[in-house]
Amino acid sequence: MNAALAPHRRVLLIAHTGREAARTVAMSFLEALTSHGIIVRVPHETADELGIEPSSFTPVVEVVAEGEDVGADCELAVVIGGDGTILRAAEYTHTSGTPLLGVNLGHVGFLAEAEEDDVDSTIEALVEGRYTIEDRLTVDVDVVVGKEVVASTFALNEASVEKAARERMLEVVVEVDGRPISRWGCDGVVCATPTGSTAYNFSAGGPVVWPEVEALLIVPISAHALFARPMVVAPSSVLAVEVLADSGSAGVLWCDGRRTFDLPPGARIEVRRGATPVRLVRLHAAPFADRLVAKFDLSVEGWRGSAERRRRQAT
Repeated sequence: MNAALAPHRRVLLIAHTGREAARTVAMSFLEALTSHGIIVRVPHETADELGIEPSSFTPVVEVVAEGEDVGADCELAVVIGGDGTILRAAEYTHTSGTPLLGVNLGHVGFLAEAEEDDVDSTIEALVEGRYTIEDRLTVDVDVVVGKEVVASTFALNEASVEKAARERMLEVVVEVDGRPISRWGCDGVVCATPTGSTAYNFSAGGPVVWPEVEALLIVPISAHALFARPMVVAPSSVLAVEVLADSGSAGVLWCDGRRTFDLPPGARIEVRRGATPVRLVRLHAAPFADRLVAKFDLSVEGWRGSAERRRRQAT
């Protein structure tokens, strides 16, 4: 793309400032980007924690209140931290559609594109506009009590319905496209996206789905039922989880592990493909298989590749 040639370039900076390493990396980005004439926008809490004096930079750093429009007019958002920080940034930029460039300082960091050791090359690629943007499927989530939609939100990774009381199972019926599939006494149900397949879905025993696959996933958690298998359905499908009214059990909805809603008996949660994707910045064209192996430290010892690959290597 020709971002390097665009006038008045503006980048949003979000960091997990509770970590010293994140504060150091954030200041490296701030100093480097402003030195190339790029305007940097920083939420006021982050600016305070970094001790930023806006007027000491040229161009002047923009310090703004946090909110859904914080990424408006920004070319992209540099997000420094782990996947949790990227999910927080996705909340702030979902309305504006600002692409997210994650710099991983966490443990796994599946959503991040760069590691702490790649800061200099990442800054260089950003300044020169050498990146692409990848849209990731999201889900829109409605909470229905009676006939009223009492809450609406979205998720990039998953919407999970979980039991509210540790000592009691959650009694639910799961529905796909208006038809009941199964009743479960369980600890919960995860409705995930392909992006979220390596997150809570993975821990719950769901399948890993390549991010370019368009699909929705349903995974029961510790279900007591004859049929309690993970399911993969069409991206056009509408999923629903009903907390049985006569069971007396209550639940909790979690979206991306960040936004929570109480679910009384009889509540219904509807999950469908999101109207607005989350956009991720990509610096490399590495296959997802390579990312999977690297992030989970999978053993591939003994792999020799295809016969054609071996011939190419031999010549």
